[in-house]
Parts: sequence; C-alpha cells; structure tokens
Amino acid sequence: MSEPIVSRLTNLFDDLPDVPQPIYAKLKQAISQKISSSVWEVNQRVPSESEFVKALGVSRMTVNRALRELTAEGFLVRHQGLGTFVAEKKAHSALFEVHNIAEEIAARGHKHRSELLVLESAKATVEEAMMLGVRTNHSIFRSVVLHYENDLPIQIEERVVNASLAPEYEEQDFLTQTSYEYLMRVAPMTEGEHLVEAVLPTPQECERLQVAHTEPCLQIQRRTWAGNDIVTAARLLHPGSRFQLFGHFGR
Repeated sequence: MSEPIVSRLTNLFDDLPDVPQPIYAKLKQAISQKISSSVWEVNQRVPSESEFVKALGVSRMTVNRALRELTAEGFLVRHQGLGTFVAEKKAHSALFEVHNIAEEIAARGHKHRSELLVLESAKATVEEAMMLGVRTNHSIFRSVVLHYENDLPIQIEERVVNASLAPEYEEQDFLTQTSYEYLMRVAPMTEGEHLVEAVLPTPQECERLQVAHTEPCLQIQRRTWAGNDIVTAARLLHPGSRFQLFGHFGR
C-alpha cells in the first residue's frame, strides 16, 4: 500500500464521537466527514476495498456496504475499471419550499446567469386556462428562460403568468432579475403546489441543457397562488446528473 493512501487512512476514526454504532456506519460517517470538510477533494480517488481492509482491519463486507451506501447517497461515484472517486456535489433545491434559483446558486459560491428564450403576451389556451384557473382567451404571459450555473445549463424554466396579477411581466428584464423576484414583489406567494417526476428530455431540451438524449431529467411542475388566485404555473427541467431535491421532515 502506498504512503499517500496509508496517510489518508491514518486516524480515520479519531474525530468521530465515541458512541455505539455498527462498524460500517462508523466508516461511512468518517468518509463523509472527510468529504464534507474537503479533506478528500472532488474527483480524488478513495482507497480500494482491499486498502481499507488492510489499513483498518475491518471486513471486506463492512467496507463494501459503507462504500455502496455512500455511492447511493451521492458522496462517491464508481467508475468501472478505474476505482471509486469523490463525487462532484450536485446542485440541489428545497423540496418543500420555493426559492430564487439565482440565490441558491450564489449560496453554493457559484455564478448564475440566464438566457431569455421566449417572452410574449398571448391568450390562454384551454390547457393554460386550466392551469391558471381562468377562462380560455384570458390574457397571459409566456416565458422560457435557460438558467446557468458556472456556465453549465442547470434549468429550463417554462412559465405562464396571469396577466391580471402581474401586468408588467412582459416589460421586465429577466437577465438582471429572475421571474421569481418580480412575481414575489408584485404578487407575493401565499400557497404553492408542485409535482416532481423523472422524464426524458426532447431533442430541443437536450441541446439546451447539453445532455445526451438518454439522460433522465428531473421535472418540477409548480403552481403558486396569491390569496385565492393562481399567479403562475411553471415547468422546471433539470439535468438529472447535475441536480437533486432536498427535504427535511420535522417530528
């Protein structure tokens, strides 16, 4: 075993609290702590199962379970024939909240920019009228915005807006502010709902998100209210390899 690998495994468990727990769970916690603190950096190879076994004196089954669960949880990624590596952190959004994507990206220390693809006024189709709870031919706005994180596409935002509740939507500059910022200012959200599912992107969406046609995407269909009125309905599409949702449950 090489000296760098030995040094990485030395005192691996020393910073953990002295509480009873299975060895595999203790190993998981120690590895995830090294990753979270950036001691083990993104794309760095982690020791092999054999190296863990030799250095720590634990069973291969214990190591395999710890590495397998950390891979499933997104801490590690396995490349066939090359080994196991520290995974790049995916962008994530709160599952039970609605946030400004520009602020989420900034909070990760990254740069946000957007590209406006569509911004138009129209009369609501039957489907759009049902989404917004208005009559067919009601005045609406449509927009499509492509959001980037560090120059990599992270979200296609397709939106329809009730023009009665946000009459100046079409006049906004959505390169300097997000639709979220404007809508929260003119029609603050009091209620929301969303549906999350995995979908395959269309050829046009593959081109916009710079993904292969076989890559699943995470789709969020969301509606938000101001009082009794639906302000907007949006479809948000994210590359599955770059995005995840996070939720925390209370007691």
